[in-house]
Amino acid sequence: MRPAAQVPTEDLKEMFKTRTPRTRRALALACALLAALLPSTAGARTKADDKMKAEEVIAKHLEALGPQVARDAAQTRIVGGTSRAIFKARSTSGAIDGQVVIASDENKVVLGMKFDAPNYPGERFGFDGRKFTVGYLTPGVRSPMGNFAQTNGEIFKEGLMGGTLTSAWALLNLSERKAKVEYGGTDKVNDRPVHKLKYYPHKGSDLKITLYFDAETFQHVRTQYDRIVGARLGSGGPESSARQQETRYKIVEEFGDYKEEGKLKLPHSYKLQLEINKTDGGSLDRWEMTLDQFAFDQEIDERMFNVEAE
Repeated sequence: MRPAAQVPTEDLKEMFKTRTPRTRRALALACALLAALLPSTAGARTKADDKMKAEEVIAKHLEALGPQVARDAAQTRIVGGTSRAIFKARSTSGAIDGQVVIASDENKVVLGMKFDAPNYPGERFGFDGRKFTVGYLTPGVRSPMGNFAQTNGEIFKEGLMGGTLTSAWALLNLSERKAKVEYGGTDKVNDRPVHKLKYYPHKGSDLKITLYFDAETFQHVRTQYDRIVGARLGSGGPESSARQQETRYKIVEEFGDYKEEGKLKLPHSYKLQLEINKTDGGSLDRWEMTLDQFAFDQEIDERMFNVEAE
C-alpha cells in the first residue's frame, strides 16, 4: 500500500484563509476525502487506553448476565446437577460421584454436595444473611475445604462463592456491600483473553481475591482466592518454630458452558478446586459439577441456610 500523501503546512494555511461559501464547501469535501483515505484511528485504543475501568467491566458483565428486569426478578434460585469429587494427596488419590444443589434467596446461600461414601458424605455451606455455617464430615470433623471456608467465611458472606449461579452474587449489589473493586489488567484463562478485577471486602480479608471476565463476552469465568499462612512462633522456642511451616492456600472457581435460564445467561459447568501447599507436601481437591436443573422464584425454607441446624 502506498503511503498517504502529506499536505504541506503552507498549503493548509492557505486553505484556512479562504472565506467564500464555495471554497468552504470545497474544503469540507476535501477534508472528508482526506479522512477517508488516511488510516482510521476511530475506535482504536492506544496503549494507555487499554486499561479499562472496573465500573466498565462490571457494567458490561451485568449486561451479559441478563436484562436488569430479569436480574431483579430472580431473587430465589435453585440449581442442581451432578458432582464428581477428585482427591489427590502425596500418598493417596481417588474420585467419587454424587449430586450438588445450590440454593439462594437474595443474599442467603446454601451449597451442598452429597456422595455415597462413608468417609466422605459431602460438603455443606450455608449463609442465612447473618451467620455462616459449615457442615461436618463426622461429628467434630470437617474436610480441608470445610476448614478453609470456616476460617474465610467472607467468600460466602460477600456473595462470591458460586458466582452468578446465586442471587447473592457480589456484583449485583456492590454499592450495598461497600466493597472496593479495582481493575487488575488482562490475562488469559483457558487460552482466552480476560479482564481481571481485584475485590476487597468492606471489612477486610486475609484473602487475595481476583475475579476474571471473558474479554469478548464479559461473562464471569473464574474467581481465585489466595492466602498464605506463615509459621507462628511456638511455645517451644525457635527450634519448635523452625519445624512449623508456611502454608499456601489457593481456591479456584471456574465457570463455563453459559446458556439461557430464566432470561439469564448462567453457567452449566462449575469447577471448584482447593490446593494446599506446605514444605513437606500438599494436596489438591477438585469438584467438577455439571448443572442441568434450574428453578426460579420458588419458596425456600429459611432453615436450609443454616447447615448446623440440620
